[in-house]
Amino acid sequence: MNTSRGFLHITYKLYHHLDIIDGVKKSYCLNVFLSVMKYAWKKNGYKAGLRHETIHKDTGLCRTTIKECLETLNKLNIIKSIRGRSGKTYIVNEVFLKAEKTYEPTQIAVKPTPDSRFTTTLEETIYINNIGKIVKSLAGDSQRIISELSKLPIEDLRNEKVNVYLCKQAIQLKEDNERESKATYVNADKILSALSKIKKETNHRYKEKKEYNIRNGIKPWESK
Repeated sequence: MNTSRGFLHITYKLYHHLDIIDGVKKSYCLNVFLSVMKYAWKKNGYKAGLRHETIHKDTGLCRTTIKECLETLNKLNIIKSIRGRSGKTYIVNEVFLKAEKTYEPTQIAVKPTPDSRFTTTLEETIYINNIGKIVKSLAGDSQRIISELSKLPIEDLRNEKVNVYLCKQAIQLKEDNERESKATYVNADKILSALSKIKKETNHRYKEKKEYNIRNGIKPWESK
């Protein structure tokens, strides 16, 4: 039986997950992702040991762009990279893939084309949680995305499997905001008054005058 790769289903979840990337970098990242998938097979756990030279030959992109794209894909939890002795091993996050099937080429030629009247329409339902909706609606504006995500329950952010990098940033912002809200601040007038008193107490002429008044029992406030 021929077990060659059949159809590789990459979900729209991946495409929209990259919406936060500006300009042509999104297309570069998709190009690099497809190059990695060329070597990352299901039977290998979607792992592939690759050099940048291999990806360069597949995509035509320069090594600097390839490196930047791989770093971006790693931050977005799409491809995880593990450094080895002779290069890096890349592991694709299966959240962005559909089940991969195999086929026998000889069966394709003899199988009759089904009548479209009786063909079941394929309907794909993609679950997008609140985090996904925020990321998609504010695509390209990382600061606003992180700000909006920080308003969600912290457990939702910690349990997110797709937008991991953004959720980590949102958790940090959420914790910073909570510390800020609990902080106790001293009234500005009190601070200025305390500083003025310190300045006055450290003045040499004032100290001499104060000691003179104490020695002679003079109370300036009573003479006012």
